[in-house]
Amino acid sequence: MLDDALIARLRDLHSGPDRGYHAWSHPLALLDLFEIVRDRLNDPLAVYCAIVLHDAIYEPRARDNEARSAALAARLLNGVVPPATLARTLRLIEATARHAIPADLPPDEAADMAMFLDMDLSILAASPEAFDTYEAGVRHEYREVPEAAFRAGRATILEGFLAREALYMSPWGLDAFERKARTNLIRSIAALRDGKRQADAQTP
Repeated sequence: MLDDALIARLRDLHSGPDRGYHAWSHPLALLDLFEIVRDRLNDPLAVYCAIVLHDAIYEPRARDNEARSAALAARLLNGVVPPATLARTLRLIEATARHAIPADLPPDEAADMAMFLDMDLSILAASPEAFDTYEAGVRHEYREVPEAAFRAGRATILEGFLAREALYMSPWGLDAFERKARTNLIRSIAALRDGKRQADAQTP
């Protein structure tokens, strides 16, 4: 949907030693899901663009990755996609900051956003092996954080997800991912909390 030169640039942006989970493999996995649901989307081009651009800027300890990725998308896609599609793309990217849908969106755009955000969290419902690889990738991105502190912080984040009434917002996402994701989260939180206790015990 975008030309090869732009895709190559985005692939390069997703490379480098600091990237773990948020490498080019992440949008590629989402594109596989996109092919499954594209006929259900109201603006598939906007969702496609958001998939390949939402983590174009990613610095683990930065708090403005989403805003910066949206700003980059605005520059790269201006004149490439229709203005309405570009505006939707930017809102999709910005929504990954909180994984929440703004209340004032039109129903068709809100439906697309729900499916996009569900795709973005689909890794939580992966096989146990793939989920553990995902967690290892996140740990790599925060490798400078001491082990006990990382485990405590990561457990808190995952507990926040688990506390939601529903992790996924579209009927498709709920059916495809909800149960498996909760199983993975419960298992991972237990391992993180147990590992933190062990790390704390080993601290002089």
